Amino acid sequence: MVVSCQLVTQYGMAPLRELPAGLEDNPSSGQVTQLALRFGVGAGIACAVWFLFLQFTGNNPFGPKQLLGQFLVPLAAVGSQWVLRRLAAPGRPGAGRSLAVGGLTVLLAAAVAAGSVWGLAHGVDRSVLNRNQAEMAEIVRVQQEIRPKEKRNKQFEALELRQAAAITVRDLVVGTFTRVVLLGMLVALPAGLFLRK
Repeated sequence: MVVSCQLVTQYGMAPLRELPAGLEDNPSSGQVTQLALRFGVGAGIACAVWFLFLQFTGNNPFGPKQLLGQFLVPLAAVGSQWVLRRLAAPGRPGAGRSLAVGGLTVLLAAAVAAGSVWGLAHGVDRSVLNRNQAEMAEIVRVQQEIRPKEKRNKQFEALELRQAAAITVRDLVVGTFTRVVLLGMLVALPAGLFLRK
């Protein structure tokens, strides 16, 4: 850059391209990882606390009310992307770093949330898991009753009920991980593209 400035002053030419202000202040990959760890693990722990709250208040910690805690994950991903943008000011973090911090935040939160479901499932009495299976079977049964008669199939409905009644701990963990990743990425990807500048 020094050479181009000397050429500009010597020959009176305007530079074709200037380096963006604050380029040297752009966040490093270490800062991206640190932000993702803070926000991702924090959101995962918040999900775990929500699951424990559901358990201690007599609700089903493995049922649909899990989603209320999992909505924190997209907020954490956007928060990490926003902080990254603030760290890069007056420069830009770029799309790669912005998407990386959001995606890593979501993956870490999903791993912590799934691990907490696994721990909770192994720490509670078998009756809690049986209650969850019964609730899931009841939800499927109600959905089947709402379905129009021309779209009903007795064999398929029986299979749905058997699957709902046979949910395992592994199914709960994989389901939690998948839901958190999908929900988080659904928000983190567009937010990362928007906050790249």
